[in-house]
Amino acid sequence: MKVKEVADLVGISVRTLHHYDEVGLLIPEDTTEAGYRVYSEKNLEDLQQILFFKELGFNLKKIKEIMDSPIFDRQEALHMQHQMLLEKRKRLNKMIATIEKTIKHSQGEISMSSEEKFEGFDFNQNPYEKEAREKWGDKAVDQANEKTKNMTTFEQERFNDIFRRLADIRHLSPDSEEAQTMIQEWYQYLNKIGNYSLEAFKGLGEMYVNDERFTKNIDQFGEGLAQFMCTAMSVYTDTNKK
Repeated sequence: MKVKEVADLVGISVRTLHHYDEVGLLIPEDTTEAGYRVYSEKNLEDLQQILFFKELGFNLKKIKEIMDSPIFDRQEALHMQHQMLLEKRKRLNKMIATIEKTIKHSQGEISMSSEEKFEGFDFNQNPYEKEAREKWGDKAVDQANEKTKNMTTFEQERFNDIFRRLADIRHLSPDSEEAQTMIQEWYQYLNKIGNYSLEAFKGLGEMYVNDERFTKNIDQFGEGLAQFMCTAMSVYTDTNKK
């Protein structure tokens, strides 16, 4: 397809497609002798990915960084984008409901509590920071917070995706090969945002079941997941200390 055909199909401007080409985000598969850009089916798939990312608030620089990564996987990206859009819809529905209530409240039709006025707002606060500081020290937590703060929404969704996949296998024995492979992925991912020794990793697993707030947060991905992870993390630690 030529650039005008793609622009008409998608509903974006030709200039936008030219810009994507100029910044190396979406380079046409071919160019005719007359200088016309020609887009392949693969180009259209990439454009779809780009537009999904834009809808989720990513800038072009970050989109290019993600899609240029050697570990980028389109199927994984689609799965994560789907989950992220569902979460976005959920938050928007809450905020729409809050606005509707606020309109009625301002007209004297209903009363709103202080809590109701702020339903739907999410500032991604970490309620477990105090406990983490007490267990591993300020320096370790500050370093982890700095890395977490710099995580993209896409990376945060990958974080949640590990929980979802662990929930899918929580019926298995925690010391099974599949469970231990997933727990190893969890350990490696945690060390991308912090510095967890094996003992700290095991201690974190214990907090998953000893602190009801951790348990509630983790078990939203699947009942019993916190206990499963705690046991699997303990097995992983003991196995890898040998």
